[in-house]
Order: sequence, then C-alpha cells, then structure tokens
Amino acid sequence: MQKLIKTATLILALTLVSGCVYKRDLTQGNYITEGMVEQLQPGMSRDQVVGVLGRPLLEAPFDANQWDYIFRLDEAYGGVQQRRVTLTFDNERLVDIQRRGDFSEDIQLRAQDGAGPAVEGANPMDAIPETQPQTTPEAGGTLPQGGEPASTEPL
Repeated sequence: MQKLIKTATLILALTLVSGCVYKRDLTQGNYITEGMVEQLQPGMSRDQVVGVLGRPLLEAPFDANQWDYIFRLDEAYGGVQQRRVTLTFDNERLVDIQRRGDFSEDIQLRAQDGAGPAVEGANPMDAIPETQPQTTPEAGGTLPQGGEPASTEPL
C-alpha cells in the first residue's frame, strides 16, 4: 500500500511539473517593416538596398540576381507571422520587388533578456563588456577587443 501511495504521489508531482514550461517568442530572419520596403525603388544599387534592408537572409545559389529577405515570428502563446520580400536585380540594379505576407502593421517584438524571469536586484548593465581598447605600453600598440577590427600595424 505504501508503494502505491509513493507511486501515485510521484506521478501526480511529475504531472504538475510537466505543465510548468516557460515558452518564449522565436524570431528568425531579417526584421522587415512596410516603411523599409517603401524606401526601395527600382534602379537602386545593391549597396543602397543593403543600406535599407541589410544583408539578405538568402541569396539564390543558381541566380545571383535574386535576394530573399524572410522574417518569421513564432509567438510563444499565439500564432505564426511570416513576411517575405524577394528582390530581383539586373545589371546590379533593382528591377523587381515582390512581397508576401501581411505588411499592414508592424510586428511588435517583445524584449527577451534571458532564458527566464529576471533575477531580483540584478543590474543588466553589469553584463556589458568594456569597449575601450587595452594598450600595451611595452609594445606601443593597442589590442583589438569587442569586435574591433585588427590593425595591420605591428604591436
């Protein structure tokens, strides 16, 4: 009888715990807004397009004249929103813009700091690394840090 009670208690506890799952929104691809797409004009160069939309998520491997910008938001407790913009170039100039998905409203992205609830009393600014380069007096140069490009000068 004791074994049955322990087994039933364990099954009940596991059932209750399995319902406590933290879900979060999953975003993938290039964030695209109606305003960004409206800035595109036929005749723009590839560099100008990159200045507006950024680098494309996909460049067609067999057709270098087509770029695809895809955005997908899988909401944790909701539906899925998808947008796609396909750009076609001819002689390095934009000639065609195709849209798929609902661009009528901007997709609101929720801030997600970590994998769970925030720790009480934690300061998010403590996690930011310093961006100042360190100098090495004996060598007379600087060491690149935090994404700075390395220089070709000897240290």
